[in-house]
Amino acid sequence: MAGERRAGSPMFQRSELLLGPETMDALWKTRVILFGVGGVGSWCAEALVRSGVGHVAIVDSDCVCITNVNRQVQAMPGTVGRRKVELLAQRLREISPDAEIRLFAVAYDESTADSFGMESYDYVLDAIDSLSHKLGLIRKAVSLGCRLYSSMGASARLDPTRVRTGSLWKTRDCPLAMRVRKRLRRHGVTSAITVVYSEEIPMESLDLADCGTPSCHCPRRAISESGEPVDAHEWCSSKKYINGSVMPVVATFGMGLASLVIRDVADRQGGPGGDRREPAGNTAHGRRAGGEDE
Repeated sequence: MAGERRAGSPMFQRSELLLGPETMDALWKTRVILFGVGGVGSWCAEALVRSGVGHVAIVDSDCVCITNVNRQVQAMPGTVGRRKVELLAQRLREISPDAEIRLFAVAYDESTADSFGMESYDYVLDAIDSLSHKLGLIRKAVSLGCRLYSSMGASARLDPTRVRTGSLWKTRDCPLAMRVRKRLRRHGVTSAITVVYSEEIPMESLDLADCGTPSCHCPRRAISESGEPVDAHEWCSSKKYINGSVMPVVATFGMGLASLVIRDVADRQGGPGGDRREPAGNTAHGRRAGGEDE
């Protein structure tokens, strides 16, 4: 359990000057579960904890690969082979020792979908890069009526100033969002869903990746928190494409996800951080309006 937030704590003073003590208290009591702690999710988790969120659960089965170092918080040459959630949890606890940080070193799929207690969290955040697992998570969150924010495609882009937040049904120039919309409609899902996306047209990545080939750098064995070797899940060979990605863009996506939570909590408190021009939060029971034809 998270410890009690002390009003006026110097650690969160600059946030409190902007948001006020009521919103900071609300953030400390907010429960967030984040699926995926790679390039987008790792920065999102850090932003949440540094902003005063007191309960964060992180979900990911992957371990650090040397190719992660260019864009992920917990990835360094010395952490290759370590589980991402274990490394990130340690970092988050060092940043905010009184926060409750839970970790699940598993992938989200049909077999694990009911094991996270998603309905007990105030926010469900999707930073999964597997389309099938992303769709499964979105559908599950919608069925439970969770307040969900989802990251769309952050790879194959260079310009962080083109990153936006808005309705899934109104995104432009995001092939991933288009595929997500089409598949959700097939399952009868038309609920209002807020996403982070980019208006930058994706670039074509060079076909130079070793990932998924016999020369793949992904570790086949991982090192657990206790130091014991365990099997590592290798994802690359299951991906149709390996796109290039850079930290300035993926980190901006992660900050966007965290910002949606912070702004929604502030808005609910009536604080200065609330953006009333466009609701930051959409529950799964809202209805979409308009959208891009596909």
